[in-house]
Amino acid sequence: MRRIVFYEPATKHPHVFKQFHLPRLGGVLLGTLLKKAGYDVSVYVEDLRPPRLEDLLGADLVGISTITSTAPRAYRMADYLRSKGVNVLLGGPHVTFMPDEALQHADYVFRGEAERSIVPLVKALEAGSGLERVPGLSFRRGGETFHNPPAEPVWDLDELPDPDWSLLHGSFRIAWSNKIVPIQTSRGCPFDCSFCSVTKMFGRKVRYRSVGRVLDELSRMDLRRRHVFFYDDHFSANRGRLRELMEGILARGLRFQWSAQVRADLADDEDLVELMRRAGCQTVYIGMESVNPETLKAYNKHQTVSDIERSIRVLHRHRIRIHGMFVLGADTDTVETVRATCRFAKKNRIETIQFLILTPLPGTPFFAEMEREGRLGIRDWSYYDAHHVVFEPKRMSPYELQREIVRALREFYSLPRILDDVLRLRLWEALVKIYARRIELRWERLSGWFLDSLKGGLSSVRALIESGRAPAAT
Repeated sequence: MRRIVFYEPATKHPHVFKQFHLPRLGGVLLGTLLKKAGYDVSVYVEDLRPPRLEDLLGADLVGISTITSTAPRAYRMADYLRSKGVNVLLGGPHVTFMPDEALQHADYVFRGEAERSIVPLVKALEAGSGLERVPGLSFRRGGETFHNPPAEPVWDLDELPDPDWSLLHGSFRIAWSNKIVPIQTSRGCPFDCSFCSVTKMFGRKVRYRSVGRVLDELSRMDLRRRHVFFYDDHFSANRGRLRELMEGILARGLRFQWSAQVRADLADDEDLVELMRRAGCQTVYIGMESVNPETLKAYNKHQTVSDIERSIRVLHRHRIRIHGMFVLGADTDTVETVRATCRFAKKNRIETIQFLILTPLPGTPFFAEMEREGRLGIRDWSYYDAHHVVFEPKRMSPYELQREIVRALREFYSLPRILDDVLRLRLWEALVKIYARRIELRWERLSGWFLDSLKGGLSSVRALIESGRAPAAT
């Protein structure tokens, strides 16, 4: 077994990040480990470049990474490859929590982190024995299903190699076309929001790469005219470490712009915010989630609307742009909640936003609750992308929630607001709003049938999907 290919399927429906070709790190990291062990490896990310079928069919093993919304596409590819005699491995958040489902389509499934497991799996396959000793592996043998004990997390991320992006077909489009360089400095999140699968996948104990290791990776890169996106789920979880990283960037004379995901409470340390700005911070992505206090409590968010407002003021004072992410549709939300969220975002001059629909992802407490209460109206995973209502909200209909999200996005990214940005010479904001408006209009064009069908309830949508009469996204 010498030839191994990793493949990340594309999402089915249009969404705001399709323009920014940032692959998840899993396949690239696993490929890097196998390359160091002497294997011939390549990685395909379908949003970057469709895989060559002959490469997949010529592989000894194909590893497919999937999130919930790409699971159906991953399963179809897995079924096809297995029908041609190719060994298939599935991994990623979705199959971590649905391994029995995944084993209907694949020979092997990795649950959770796989860096400690990938080389032992390949060696076991070469030897023809030892699968039972591969941590985190699920497989079938003689009609019986086995779920090995989970792999020990990689506590010290310095143990992992830097991702070898040369393995990725179309990798030039990451850094050269979009001018975005992805770097991860930590894993995990100390919080446990009810709708998020991060802590179930990576744990609540945040694990780090050393600051020196991160600075060394940055120093080796040509960052001229590049933008670094830090992949961390919670980049500001350890403020002391973040300060050390910012000071290191300045001390080494590294000049680049960057963005990262942070919490609103970062604004409690205004000196750190100023240091981030001096070190090149351009934009922060903040999970604001809601302007409804009851919803923030229901999400287990541990923040208030006042916290969010203060963070906006502080970040804007230091000329850092904000991408606000809101999750709408909780049992405490109403139609007015959605409208109030849009007003809040406009009033506080948040540069860009996402109004996402609360989605019950497998592995989350919210999914378990919706399944227990029989409120999951659609089970086609491709619609679990936070842009389609797939469950029964409590205080509004599925149609009302979907309609209000569409209206709110149309209002926030309206032509008058774009024109206002142009007249005030906020050209970056205008360009992003134009792009977001195009994505929203494309969603309405391709998925308008979904909204119309919701007038008859989720059962009407489900009937269309299950009958094969739902229009295909392109």
